[in-house]
Amino acid sequence: MVDADLSGYFDSIPHHELMKSVSRRISDGRILRPIKMWLETPVEERDEKGNRHRTTRNKDEGRGSVQGSPISPLLSNIYMRRFVKGWKTGGHERRLDARIVNYADDFVICCRGTAEEAMDVMRGMMSKLKLTVNEAKTRLRRLPDETFDFLGYTLGRNFEPRTGRSYLGARPSREKVSRLRDELSEMTGRNTTWMEVDEQIGRINHKLRGWSNYFCIGTRRQAYKSITVHVRHRVRQWLGAKYRVKGRGKSRLTNAHLHGELGLRRLS
Repeated sequence: MVDADLSGYFDSIPHHELMKSVSRRISDGRILRPIKMWLETPVEERDEKGNRHRTTRNKDEGRGSVQGSPISPLLSNIYMRRFVKGWKTGGHERRLDARIVNYADDFVICCRGTAEEAMDVMRGMMSKLKLTVNEAKTRLRRLPDETFDFLGYTLGRNFEPRTGRSYLGARPSREKVSRLRDELSEMTGRNTTWMEVDEQIGRINHKLRGWSNYFCIGTRRQAYKSITVHVRHRVRQWLGAKYRVKGRGKSRLTNAHLHGELGLRRLS
């Protein structure tokens, strides 16, 4: 497995080559012109002191797509397709038995014993596309002995808890689980005790629902259990701080009360 990473992809997309790709799909100059203008528009940013700074780097260097609008990921996908399509039309997929799986600029190359050659070919193609490979984060992963993270999931060897049987699969990465725990801790801080209980539980459930809707495939038992234990603890602490009740409140605020009476979402 080639676990690849690009350095500053959105900031590196060359305007001339990108517009050539766009013009293959759009022939109306009245549409192409504002796209070109948008790529070159100045960007206003604020520094740590709150002072505004205007930059024309994209226009001066002829590269970069400003993030934060619907058109930016669309244009990035159009340019990234040059690499994906070139990999197939160039015969690398068949010759190396190596297939690309990508989402925007995040991609991996699945190989059968040809990963090193596939990595060399990928570097050469990225150079022609005027993109930079992040060598510090690009590496080879050999499954099932190793794992790799892709789109928030850790892929590699898992074990069936009841039988101990090993299998290749996906599970939520530790980083994503840890980040959600941190977000839940921030949401239930003492500075939010002014909120009504129903409102707070609704916010938490909204966060849990969105997270679990994405992380709903593969092995997720341990991740769900870790998050459930954490959110129960945080809600008990929040309720104790809100009503100024000492102690953990585990005997009074049972799991059944949290999920039944208060309606706290249960990940299962």
